[in-house]
This record gives sequence, structure tokens and C-alpha cells, in this order.
Amino acid sequence: MGDDVTIQIVCDSGCDIPTSEVARLGIAIVPLSIRFGDEEFVDGRDLTSGEFWERCRTSATLPETSAPSPGAYQAAFDAAADAGATGVLVVSLSSALSGSFQSATVAAAAYDRVPVAVLDSTTVSMGQGLIATDLAEAALAGASLEELTARGHDLTTRCGVIAVLDTLDHLVKGGRIGGARALMGAVLSIKPMLKIEDGVVKEAGRQRTLSRALTALLDEARRHEPIARLAVIEGGSSQLDAFVAAAREIPTEHPLVVASVGPTIGTHSGPGVLALTWLEADGEPRH
Repeated sequence: MGDDVTIQIVCDSGCDIPTSEVARLGIAIVPLSIRFGDEEFVDGRDLTSGEFWERCRTSATLPETSAPSPGAYQAAFDAAADAGATGVLVVSLSSALSGSFQSATVAAAAYDRVPVAVLDSTTVSMGQGLIATDLAEAALAGASLEELTARGHDLTTRCGVIAVLDTLDHLVKGGRIGGARALMGAVLSIKPMLKIEDGVVKEAGRQRTLSRALTALLDEARRHEPIARLAVIEGGSSQLDAFVAAAREIPTEHPLVVASVGPTIGTHSGPGVLALTWLEADGEPRH
């Protein structure tokens, strides 16, 4: 941590930020745990994305996730304080979908070495990741904990995530499908499109083919121009290259980020997911 950096940004492993960006920005990642039956793995430490998808293909049971403990968060706070941070801002997975926010809040309330604030991103994957990226860059520029917290709350109102899934099995069995249950009757004949809204998973439309679904994802993102940050999230889709090329045509203030779905989010999305997430630019978006 450089001399000019005083606020440490902490995320759980649901953020799916590429490791190169985590390193560039000095973001601390507190991992969730992934369970396959009686076997438990720490996301990113005991289980890579490739190993996770291979286990999904061969396991008789679908995986489950569990949030980090308050102690795991306090260990991250200690590491930040030891490195010279004068404050910590946690950016968590949506509190409606994960216990990460609650664990971080409990940890922060009991911590007294440096001030700690906890932000509910109200989203998942690179939605959470783009918010954390923006805040980490602001922290590197010298923003205070109060300024970062205020900016974080604003960013949650300018963030969107929309995805097309190959299967709803993981979401249904994991109990995370929320308002998307209406898709079930037609699941065999459509490509399910989902979005994160008000912190939960909701239906975002139905398309007969994958190509139409991906076009709908791109069209939805364009509705939110001007866009500050844009990311493609992928889980092994055969359409990735073409989709990334199309996403690069959307004008943004920062370069497009391509991120892989990690075990935490992949547990619920299943394989083959493609998604777009964005942060609207400051000011009124054009809808």
C-alpha cells in the first residue's frame, strides 16, 4: 500500500474482479466458501474456476455457498491497518442474496483499530466489482472514507446487471431465483434472461434463441448511455468472442473489462452464463 493510500477497499469473492485489477488497485478479497456435499472449499484458494466447473459437471449434488465469517473480515481489517490504512470500506454482495453484508457489518461494529464502513452493493459479480473498482481508484486518488461511502451509495443507483443463462437449475435449487420463477413454465423453449433489481434476481425477458438474447443484453446496456464502466461476465459460453466484440462498440469512459464467473456466483448462475454490467456516467442517463 503506497504512502498516499489511506482507505482500503475490501470485497468478498462474489465480486469476480479479474486478478490483474485486484492487484492493480490493491483491493482485498475475503473469500466465500463453496460446498459440494460434505466437501468444503475456500473460493479462489482451494478451488479455481476451472476446478469448480469440472466438479459441477461430475458432482452428484449442486454446490452451495456460505458467507465469510466476521472473523475473516476482521483479519482483512487487521491486514489493512498493519499496512497503514487509516480506514476500510467493505463493498459486499447484495444483502438480499448473501450473508456477506451481515458478517461484514458485525465485524465492523466490533472493530476499533481504524474506522470501517460497509456498503451493500445491492448487486452481484462485476456489478459489485465495478463499484469496488471505481471506489478503489478514488481511494488511490486520496478520497476520504466519508467521501468514498457517499460515492458508493450513489454508484449503487447507477449500476445494472443483465444476464442470459444456459440453465436455471442452479438458481432454483439454491433458492436465489426470486421474481424469475415465472420463467419456469417456458424454460425448455426460451433462453432465460435475468437482471438484478433492488438487490434481488428478477426476470428480464424471454428470447427464443441465444443470439436474440445477447442482442437484447446489448440493447439494454445501450439504454443506459452514457456509460462510465462496462464489463462482460462469462462462464464458458461459446459466444464469448463475438459478444465481447459487440460490447466493445458501446462507448464508455473506461476500457471494457472481461471477467470470468468465479465459484461464488457460478454456484448460482450455472455454466454458460453471459452477462453485461455497467455503471452509468455521472449525471442523468438517457433512457
